[in-house]
Amino acid sequence: MNMQTSRKAPAETRQRLLEAAFTEIYAQGFQGSDINGILARAGVTKGALYHHFDGKTDMANAVIDTLIDGITTQKWLAPLDDVDDPIDALIEVVEGTLLTEEAVNGGCPLNNLAQEMSGVNEDIRLRLRRIFQMWIGGVADALRLGQANDKVRRDIDARETATFIIATYEGYISLAKNARDPSLLAAGVRQVIKYLETLRPMPKP
Repeated sequence: MNMQTSRKAPAETRQRLLEAAFTEIYAQGFQGSDINGILARAGVTKGALYHHFDGKTDMANAVIDTLIDGITTQKWLAPLDDVDDPIDALIEVVEGTLLTEEAVNGGCPLNNLAQEMSGVNEDIRLRLRRIFQMWIGGVADALRLGQANDKVRRDIDARETATFIIATYEGYISLAKNARDPSLLAAGVRQVIKYLETLRPMPKP
């Protein structure tokens, strides 16, 4: 093994562990997942796990800070980066919601953990709160830019509106997960898009 490969291997092992932990936690919840299942999925030893993480909670924290943060950024914030018309961009994001049975039954990874762990582990709660606040802040910033560009109504409060959009969207995901009904989420997507359309300024006479 050359020096470059030996330096790269620990990073690859850590990434495999994170991806395996994400999959297990998404499927079983944090409290329902276990170290052995994560190790089997990652194909690594327990020694390798403890080389990178102090235990399951430390690994879950890393999953939140990297993978769940990354999913939120890629899906919601990157498409809003410096856009002229955030309404069009938000509609495109919402229209891209997966409506498969697997996705609907799985729910939102961020919201799943928030519902399960916010009253159980303060460190996890604060990490999830940071992502929610980042998400709300990113949508609010895009709406403010849209207001400056006359693409968004100036009479709305950007942060309150961003919070409402995200809360409504996440609420439909939770309802659809509980009902195991993709059509319920599809209806939610339509309603969120209808609301987004109301944020456009009235056409000038």
